[in-house]
Amino acid sequence: MDFQVVVLAGGNSKNLTPLVSKELPKPLLPVANCPVLNYVLHQLEQSNLKDLIVVVEGEDAALLVGAWISGTFIDRLHVEIATGSPVKIAAVPEDIGTAGALRAISHHLTAKDILVVSGDLVSDVPPGALAATHRRHDAAVTTMLCSIPVSGPLESGSSGGKDKAKKLGRYNIIGLDPSKQFLLHIATGAEIEKDARISKRILHAVGQMEMRSDLMDAHMYAFKRLVLSLLASRSAVSSPCFTLYFYLRFRVVFPLRSVLQEVLDVKDTFQSLKEDVLPYLVRSQLKSEALLNRTPQGEENSNEKVSSQNNQAFISRILANASTPSFHGLYSENPDGSSSTWKTHKCCVYIASSSSYCVRLNSIQAFMDINRDVTGDADHLLSPNNIIGPSPKLGTKTTVGPNCRLGEGSEMGDKCQVKRSIIGRHCRIGSHVKVVNSVVMNHVTIGDGCIIQGSVICSNVQLQERVVLKDCQVGAGFVVTAGSEYKAESLAKKEK
Repeated sequence: MDFQVVVLAGGNSKNLTPLVSKELPKPLLPVANCPVLNYVLHQLEQSNLKDLIVVVEGEDAALLVGAWISGTFIDRLHVEIATGSPVKIAAVPEDIGTAGALRAISHHLTAKDILVVSGDLVSDVPPGALAATHRRHDAAVTTMLCSIPVSGPLESGSSGGKDKAKKLGRYNIIGLDPSKQFLLHIATGAEIEKDARISKRILHAVGQMEMRSDLMDAHMYAFKRLVLSLLASRSAVSSPCFTLYFYLRFRVVFPLRSVLQEVLDVKDTFQSLKEDVLPYLVRSQLKSEALLNRTPQGEENSNEKVSSQNNQAFISRILANASTPSFHGLYSENPDGSSSTWKTHKCCVYIASSSSYCVRLNSIQAFMDINRDVTGDADHLLSPNNIIGPSPKLGTKTTVGPNCRLGEGSEMGDKCQVKRSIIGRHCRIGSHVKVVNSVVMNHVTIGDGCIIQGSVICSNVQLQERVVLKDCQVGAGFVVTAGSEYKAESLAKKEK
């Protein structure tokens, strides 16, 4: 398909403290005892998208992720590990953002089209479907939209900490054309807290714009490389309108990249693909249509009112064709009277089926939700789809309920109960232990009589006898003393 894939894997995340650490960066956080990054890479492999660059924040994290990929996907994917800077072993600052990460590796991008996907996305939507939609519409950018997941506990004790309210998050306000192929409006992040304002002329022109608040940006995008290359460029022009006027008036043929660069005039201040780049491209597609299909009226007519009316009528004509094949490809007249098509950039969408699973692991609550889901209703994502590992040892009268997963080499004493939980590899669990709606990572020791409910226990933690934890997170290597009781607490070693 000739797509190059960039996986933005991240590194350390403040939203996931204390789950992440120097020894366990975000891409390697376990989901049902398998690194979250594995789910994205497996989907890409299934779609035969194997030319990858994995971008990792931090040199140490990149080495850990690279070692895991080399051991897991050897001879399966063509993967180049990059730390997001021209020097491949250099670290990317944590605040560089998704756009900054792409800007930093832009010299590695050589394919016509680039697929960008977040490494924390757990989904059963084939990336190839987005890529095919992008190619079919010849779009500048195509984004995948999916239904907003319900976040929070299914029942008491399944939440991971203080954020327990079961709710739909606020993600985007999205405007689509009647055919649901083109993205005409998007408001993200803090903009959603404000009044949503849409130009009256756009509403009049398109006749019908479907506004959606039940869809989220899944952080999977297909870009033309020529558009992405703008991220690496600085503001190189002082008057894009004059250059476009010169281009249109005298029909000087510039390469597509030059035209788009003048239209977009993208500056290197953009940090986020979701909150900066995508909304900018959506807004500018209509402006570029008007400019590239009609000489700016102000240059030929001094009557500003007439100019405004003419431009409004022209944009109305553009939007009226939003759902037709001629959208973004209207005709203008050459000096000799012939017609030619001036194609400009267009923003398209691929809307995943409402039955699809699509969740990002970007918070502790999301970590709990995803682990719960992939051992429950979304267990088709597990590979292989086994519940108990090859060699756990269970004591007498110990029960393991449905929607559980036990890692290899783990041992449990007598009369233990495990419900809707995941136990990692090589854990040692005493007798009379109860684990409910929780995630226990690798090499954890749990003493007799402990009760763990709605909690995350990171690797190498030691819980001494009769510890009670409810809705807690315990960081790697922490020791909880015997008889302790905690509720909605985050326990971790103090950084030296």
